[in-house]
Amino acid sequence: GAVRFAIPANEPMPGPPAPDAKAGWSAHAGGAAARYGFPGQPPLLMLACHGGQLIVTRPVAAEIGAQALFALIGGGQILRLPVDATNLPGERGYIWQGTIAADDPRAAVFTGSGFDGTLPGAGKITVAGSDVAREVVRRCRSRAADEDASPLPLPSAPPPPKPAEHAAT
Repeated sequence: GAVRFAIPANEPMPGPPAPDAKAGWSAHAGGAAARYGFPGQPPLLMLACHGGQLIVTRPVAAEIGAQALFALIGGGQILRLPVDATNLPGERGYIWQGTIAADDPRAAVFTGSGFDGTLPGAGKITVAGSDVAREVVRRCRSRAADEDASPLPLPSAPPPPKPAEHAAT
């Protein structure tokens, strides 16, 4: 099943739109997520972390029930990321979203100097590398390691005894 992680897909990137603007990354959700796009425009790509999984979102219209492979090449890696048409909370329609474990070696595609991504029906996107994206991946990997290193949960303490019920006299 898909993990639905809401990063406002229709919220414009920070900054005013400019004809000579270059696309770039901006941190979101306190650095736990990042959006890539042009200032003043909706993002072209979003990267977030949830439970040690990187959530990759390409906010381009997708048909209900559609599935595809988002081909990403960069950082010495080739990643064919399965994506599903996903409806994000508070958003209209369906967009592409997929997940990959943050500690998967192929996730290095997001930590290099940039990558190209191709998605059927959404064309090719060329994404610049950034410390903002690298930080999302780094934090997500450390979360995954923390979760893997945690001992098995201890049984919870027994519930406190209930007060004795007094019979009405």
